[in-house]
Amino acid sequence: MTTPPPDDRATFDGHAGADNQAQANHSRVNHSQAVTGEIDARAALGGLQQELNRLQRSIRIAIQQQLASMAGQSLGSIAANRELVETIQAMLENHGLRVRCNECGHPAILRVSVRPGCASGVFVFDHTIEGRRTFHGGKTVLPLIQLVSKPPRKKRAPSGKNTRVAS
Repeated sequence: MTTPPPDDRATFDGHAGADNQAQANHSRVNHSQAVTGEIDARAALGGLQQELNRLQRSIRIAIQQQLASMAGQSLGSIAANRELVETIQAMLENHGLRVRCNECGHPAILRVSVRPGCASGVFVFDHTIEGRRTFHGGKTVLPLIQLVSKPPRKKRAPSGKNTRVAS
C-alpha cells in the first residue's frame, strides 16, 4: 500500500496545526487589543471632557463673581461704559458665554445705548426673540449679570434677495 503524499499545509507531527492555532490566537489578541484600545480612548476622552467641563464651570463662576462685584456701577461716560461692556463681551465670547437678560431670561449681548438725558448711556440686553431683535433693560448702572452658555448660531433662511431668475 502506498502512503499519501505529504500535505504542505500539515505534517504528521502536528506542527502546522499549532501554527494555524497560533495565527488564530494572534488574530484574536490583535482584535482584543483594538477593542481595548478603543475603550481606553473613549474613557480617556470622557475623562478629558469632564475635566474641561469642570474648568469651564470654574471660569464661568470666576467671571460671574467679578461682574457681580461691579453691579450697580457706572464709569461716568458713555465712552467708558462702552469700553467696559466691550471688554466684558470679548471675555465672554472667548469662553462661549452670554449674559442672561434680566427681563426675559434669554441669552443676550450686553450693550450701552444712548438715551436722552443720560450722559453715560444705559445698559441694555441685546437679543433676538422669535426672529426679532429686542433690547431689554435700560438702567444707567451695570445690572447684576448672570451668565449662560452661548447658544448655537441659527441658520438664516434665504432672504429672497438676488433670487432673480435668468431668462
